[in-house]
Amino acid sequence: MSNNASKGPSKAASLFAGLTIVIAMIIAIIVYATIFGNPKNFTDPERHKPVAVSVSAIKYYFGTIYLGGKIVPILIGVFLTVIAISVERFITLSKSAGRGNTGMFVRKIKSLLGSQQIDEAIAECDKQRGSLANVVRSGLTKYKLVQNDATLDKEQKHAAIQKELEEATSLELPMLSKNLVIISTCASIGTLIGLIGTVFGMITAFGALANAGAPDTTALATGISEALINTAIGIISSALAIIFYNYFSNKIDTMTYSMDEASFTIVQEFAASSH
Repeated sequence: MSNNASKGPSKAASLFAGLTIVIAMIIAIIVYATIFGNPKNFTDPERHKPVAVSVSAIKYYFGTIYLGGKIVPILIGVFLTVIAISVERFITLSKSAGRGNTGMFVRKIKSLLGSQQIDEAIAECDKQRGSLANVVRSGLTKYKLVQNDATLDKEQKHAAIQKELEEATSLELPMLSKNLVIISTCASIGTLIGLIGTVFGMITAFGALANAGAPDTTALATGISEALINTAIGIISSALAIIFYNYFSNKIDTMTYSMDEASFTIVQEFAASSH
């Protein structure tokens, strides 16, 4: 039953991630064509297509980004995907942390367990909410059930509580790390896609140098600009993805540590009280 319950949120999260990537790419193409490619950004509105634009035709900075060529909308899509997934993760992890400080919550649970106030500890979990509170509540509920169960010996009770805590933790952790793989992927491919655009730009630049006679300085400058623009956008997207990934990973590690600490406290308190 718990597996079926976890499939719903998992499918919803996967659907959200897929739609986010598609929508981000569509928005990126629209932004590239209508905002960066706006004829007002160029001195010659009739020649604002990437193949015809030169550095000398740029009027505003958006036109410079447009000069990066067809790789730019892909990079913008990666950038928007990182932003959208990061916002979703921030909201999800904020809810998973529950209400109030998690450190204070764990300390309060320890104190209540020390005085055998199981019902009060469960009530604190209901107030705190979030993933940590869910794990602790599952353990405390099992603790309460097996405490006076005469059909189980001490070792069986201990194993039952341990198993309940492990199962509760295993259900919560996947939702905490969901979609982080997308951010880490964007961190890698952002730079690579930018390098592809850089290569295309350098091909254009060297093509200008290969011309017979005097090199086409306009084509040379255009190729170099295309290369640098793609590199810059790719690096910015990757850097942002790395920052967000490390931030969320650290937050998840902190929550995981709190879960382990609370679980250990529950198991140890049961072992101590059963002597």
